[in-house]
Amino acid sequence: MEKPDCVVIQLQPLYQERVWGGRMLQSRYGRPLPEDGRPYGESWEVVDRADEQSVVVGGRYAGLTLNQLWREHREDIFGAEAPQGERFPLLIKLLDARDVLSLQVHPPAGEAAALQGEPKTEMWVIAGAAPGACVYAGVQPGTTRELFAAALADGSAAGLVPQLPVAEGDFIFIPSGRLHAIGAGLLIFEIQQNSDTTYRVFDWNRLGLDGQPRAMHVAESLRCIDFADSAPSCGVAAVDGLLVECAYFAVHRREAAPGALRGCGRAGQFLMVGMVAGTAAFGDVRLGPGDWALLPSGAVGAEREATAGAEGAQWLEVGFGGAGGT
Repeated sequence: MEKPDCVVIQLQPLYQERVWGGRMLQSRYGRPLPEDGRPYGESWEVVDRADEQSVVVGGRYAGLTLNQLWREHREDIFGAEAPQGERFPLLIKLLDARDVLSLQVHPPAGEAAALQGEPKTEMWVIAGAAPGACVYAGVQPGTTRELFAAALADGSAAGLVPQLPVAEGDFIFIPSGRLHAIGAGLLIFEIQQNSDTTYRVFDWNRLGLDGQPRAMHVAESLRCIDFADSAPSCGVAAVDGLLVECAYFAVHRREAAPGALRGCGRAGQFLMVGMVAGTAAFGDVRLGPGDWALLPSGAVGAEREATAGAEGAQWLEVGFGGAGGT
């Protein structure tokens, strides 16, 4: 088995304009956003879509897309536990929500095919939060499809969706079928299935970047929303250990004291590593806040160790779900 010539594999982020976005990716993480003052709400850090591809920066695989890595170097990088499929199964984003996102839902597997969409389960880790920030998730107890449809018609639907206060470090799981919205003033790490199907049900009467109302998908949303989902909750600032494990991904948060050495995952496990705070060195590669990189399954011994910087470090480790995430 060939080995990469560096410990981690770094990818070029892809920035996406969003009407609800801001410039925090530049001010917080020093990202080189275009100097046009426009709102960049998303940075796609790890993506393998037909129309969007992560590209490797530096090292043996420089210039290759994530899909090329997946198809041509699967055993070397992703290991024996990698799921089958033509595309890398996960997508990772940084989200800068200057304004509130639309109320939306992603289709569960049972509805996605019929609607010609893709199922999407995701989770959020709150990397920054303005005072009083919240997320919206689920429905209020007793909310039925008929009641919600009537509330959409009279403009009161937002009152049927719980608002959950959040702070930096919190996290929440968003399975397919859960009605949700990210509130204003939040910086979020999003880990999700490789899907781009979103059904908007309400957008706060906002216009899009083109000055026109954004498309709504009320019929599809009403078909997909889980109206029994009336008790959502956030995980509160879990510093070290497992945050979420599901069929698609497993996410751990790790912490290391200043200058400390800490192993990442286990032998033979592929991971995506995302820096939450501080810095950490993987061999000669130093990652800072907001940075993501791939840790190949073939990394062994010292190659699987991160050395925290002088300020210490916190990072996320994202692996495949099921057997691949344990």
